[in-house]
Amino acid sequence: MAIYEVNDQNFKDEVGSGLKLVDFWAPWCGPCKMIAPILEEVATDVEGKADIAKLNVDDNQATASEYEVMSIPTLILFKDGQPVDKVVGFQPKEQLVALIEKHA
Repeated sequence: MAIYEVNDQNFKDEVGSGLKLVDFWAPWCGPCKMIAPILEEVATDVEGKADIAKLNVDDNQATASEYEVMSIPTLILFKDGQPVDKVVGFQPKEQLVALIEKHA
């Protein structure tokens, strides 16, 4: 499944069921740009186990604030709407796949 965008309005619905890795990012963030192609690869590797979504923190400050995102990129793994894991900063593909596999 392709990576898709979420926002303040649809966030709860989008992460409400299943396993979702949400990338909290911004267009001006260098490490966010570096991790984007890695997330594309991760999405392919975990297809059927988890979905990957992106939330632009500049445009969706309420959700970013609710989950106390202070640095970006921050990746939060949600299981049935509840945050179960969180990593901050650039992460290698293997680490992200392992994070998802741990909760799948």
